[in-house]
Amino acid sequence: MSRRQRNGIIILCLLLAAIFIWLDHKWQPQPSDFEKYHDKTFTVVNVVDGDTIDIDIPDCNQIRTRVRLWGVDTPETKNPETGVMYFGPQAAEFTEKLALGKRITAYLDVGNRTRDKEEYNRVLAYVQLPDGRFLNEVLLAEGFAYSDLRFRHSFYNKYQQLEASARSLKKGLWEKVTREQLPEWLQREKPNLLQGRK
Repeated sequence: MSRRQRNGIIILCLLLAAIFIWLDHKWQPQPSDFEKYHDKTFTVVNVVDGDTIDIDIPDCNQIRTRVRLWGVDTPETKNPETGVMYFGPQAAEFTEKLALGKRITAYLDVGNRTRDKEEYNRVLAYVQLPDGRFLNEVLLAEGFAYSDLRFRHSFYNKYQQLEASARSLKKGLWEKVTREQLPEWLQREKPNLLQGRK
């Protein structure tokens, strides 16, 4: 065998080895969302709006993971279709005050999906604050969020009760919100929610 053939075989073997290593790495099973996020503690590095935060762990091709709070919907602040909604900035500020820079624990909803719409692909979680309270529940109880009726989850009924209590006490947005200021989905789901208010 000539020196040229031997070098060619060595180069071919190295190339094949590199390809196998790359394929092995690429097809390594990725941890499930439950393995990666459930009952794990992270730092909140960004507050997108009242019901969406970023935590300090990579997700897919992103340097951080975007988390959407399960079961709550806060008024929009960055949605180009709705613009800034009534009480949206206050809800975002409230979430920032409670969570930004804090160590939180994420809990996924056992037996339910772990991500929202494919276009967003955010992790859906209940977020426990350092003091033991859940951010999802505090937002509802203090009148900064609506109980999201569009998707069933483990605390569906509890979250409706928390919202009803805030509404009856006129806490947060419930003090002055009008029907037209509610999200469209809520106007459809509960057409008589603010009877008597325009």
